[in-house]
Amino acid sequence: MQETHDTQDTQDTLRPLYIRVSPQDNVAIVVNDGGLPAGTEFACGLILQTSVPQGHKVALQAISQGAPVIRYGVTIGYALDDVAAGSWINESMLRMPVAPSLDALPMATHRPGLATPLTELTFDGYRNADGTVGTRNILAISATVQCVTGVVEFAVRKIRETLLPRFPNVDDVVYLEHAYGCGVAIDAPNADIPIRTLRNLSLNPNFGGQILLVSLGCEKLQPAKMFPAGSIPIAQDDPYLITLQDDENVGFASMIEAIMAKAERRLVQLNARKREPCPLSALVVGVQCGGSDAFSGVTANPAVGYATDLLVRAGATVMFSEVTEVRDGIAQLTARAATPEIGQALVREMQWYDGYLKQGGADRSANTSPGNKRGGLSNIVEKAMGSIVKSGTAPINGVIAPGERVAQKGLNFLATPASDFICGTLQLAAGMNLHVFTTGRGTPYGLAAVPVVKVASRDSLARRWFDLMDINAGRIATGEATIEQVGQELFDLLIAIASGRQQSFAEKLKLHNSLALFNPAPVT
Repeated sequence: MQETHDTQDTQDTLRPLYIRVSPQDNVAIVVNDGGLPAGTEFACGLILQTSVPQGHKVALQAISQGAPVIRYGVTIGYALDDVAAGSWINESMLRMPVAPSLDALPMATHRPGLATPLTELTFDGYRNADGTVGTRNILAISATVQCVTGVVEFAVRKIRETLLPRFPNVDDVVYLEHAYGCGVAIDAPNADIPIRTLRNLSLNPNFGGQILLVSLGCEKLQPAKMFPAGSIPIAQDDPYLITLQDDENVGFASMIEAIMAKAERRLVQLNARKREPCPLSALVVGVQCGGSDAFSGVTANPAVGYATDLLVRAGATVMFSEVTEVRDGIAQLTARAATPEIGQALVREMQWYDGYLKQGGADRSANTSPGNKRGGLSNIVEKAMGSIVKSGTAPINGVIAPGERVAQKGLNFLATPASDFICGTLQLAAGMNLHVFTTGRGTPYGLAAVPVVKVASRDSLARRWFDLMDINAGRIATGEATIEQVGQELFDLLIAIASGRQQSFAEKLKLHNSLALFNPAPVT
């Protein structure tokens, strides 16, 4: 339940307003742009003892030293000193709770009533031979080693300039750029994570089942290791493999000509593809948040959660991720697991990541950024509670290890770091063909391989970045729209974008970040 005090007539006449998420909460966040000064009185009679910035917490009652500070109905910290009602509470005033134990968790105990399936919904997509469906029709070029990047980037520019205009049904040519090189310990434990990520990136539905692969020739990650027999039709003599060190490549121009010739051959195939009606169950949507603030968990992420439930009801696949941003809510997730085995798989991924952080001398508190804190998020516990709501309310049907492909329809948890770029890369490798990204502080994040739909958590961000944010969920905080209304708006927009009828701002502007492989193995 979400409680808002007070209401307003318009944005310009907004009266003092705060949001309390749960009746158990003893803090709320200030809604008003610019925050509120000391002496401000809310309709309920609460008077601010100090000024409170927008999105930051105000104590709704006196809180004694050592007492829990409660938001989302959970303890997000313990007061280091006595706090008077109406006072600002920030990260410097809290002691963070210890991480929840991974023992004796509820397993598959939460059985929500099944909502009515949404049948016969379609979008216009590109069917692939393996049964997947693309939302875009893209020529993808991958590489076995970072050494070839300069050559490939030169070729991609030339393909865009000279070839792509001749093939109007092809949306783009994309280089799956990465920093993987020969310095890695390629056979070490966990070295398979980046290798299978690269392999599965090439299988993304938006690439039509075939890529160009550029190899240097002497690298550790040989094409046959990147693509073992049967994983994808790439072999040493494959028509779509270019090896720069081969004798026939005499000089730079020869290398570019080899790539261009094979690119043209592939473009002919891609250009023959047409959009056709496909069931909405063929959508694979990744949801992620970045540059989060205190509004993310009460506006943007709940709206995404509502859209997630609609997608699951339509038979689609939705992935939520970011291990450190769900770790503090693990009991909520294991309870929602469709089976005890899925609950145990969630625990295994949390345990692996706990060990990974410990090995690096870090803990989950390292997740929260300075921008998160300026936006009102005191620590990872508070951030986690707001992050999880992107997943909606459906049972969790599957758990995906980093670099693996999604295998189950419905809601899945993909175990990734919280880094925007690594998470996005792993979601692409898992088979995502459409991406939803929520933000409160703002980020120009984008991906070249799939459309990225941005959801702003605050009115002020949506107004300032009017040509970067696709959906304004800040209207929920001010009472102009409900979670359900914004969630439905997002759902409808996703279908339109998946069908090619609309483009997100990031896609129109061709804003995209480089891919970032997750490589926990040593570099020699």
